[in-house]
Amino acid sequence: MPESLPLSGVVITKNEADRIERCVASMRALCSEVIVLDSGSTDDTVHLAAAAGARVESMEWQGFALQKNAAIAMAREPWVLLLDADEWLEAPAQREVRALFAGDLEQADVWLLLRRTHFLGHALRGGSFAREPVHRLFRSTLRHGLRAVHEYLDVAGRTVRTSRIVLEHDTARSAEEYWLKLQRYAALWAGEQRAKGRSAGPMRGVFAATAYLLKNLVLRGGFVDGAAGLRFHWLHAKYSKLKYDLLARAA
Repeated sequence: MPESLPLSGVVITKNEADRIERCVASMRALCSEVIVLDSGSTDDTVHLAAAAGARVESMEWQGFALQKNAAIAMAREPWVLLLDADEWLEAPAQREVRALFAGDLEQADVWLLLRRTHFLGHALRGGSFAREPVHRLFRSTLRHGLRAVHEYLDVAGRTVRTSRIVLEHDTARSAEEYWLKLQRYAALWAGEQRAKGRSAGPMRGVFAATAYLLKNLVLRGGFVDGAAGLRFHWLHAKYSKLKYDLLARAA
């Protein structure tokens, strides 16, 4: 087995038994340790993660940002690879990670990975989600800013560069489950915006959905993914509209 890198793999979980092994295995191929921070799984997530070689810790759910920050704080290595349970690195991506550690790693504090979304078995080739840059490989001193949804890594004053590492993301078990998740995200986003004193007009959601479809299906070539891509982007257009509809109702 190749030598481990000075890298801690980190993932937060709850009821991810059907995909945690793939995630942990892809990190174990690289990392000197893999930490799974679980928040009360009632399925076999904990057992399967431990069997795959992860160190499993437990903490009650604190929100995405605080949960991830707590997991990062447990890392003993100077660099962290942060994945979600539905993400993994294929062998070519693992080789790219090793090449980065052997070469230009220290030239940045954060390396962006290029996330490729898979939707119901189809790997997207067009649109924003085919090569989405995400902050997933970074120095262990960094933390996430506090936000209710779509948490962000605080990179103020840090050097950020884009890698060639492709991160796979199997985003949905079913279209129905995915839409429920997007609805939860929309409600969290609207609540966060209301707390900041923001509001939206009655047509803002329509404009947001239209702009999303034009950007992703036309400008960024999402049409190449056919029916699967259309279904995925239609759900995200609905999500874009719902966010502002919820915000407008509270005005």
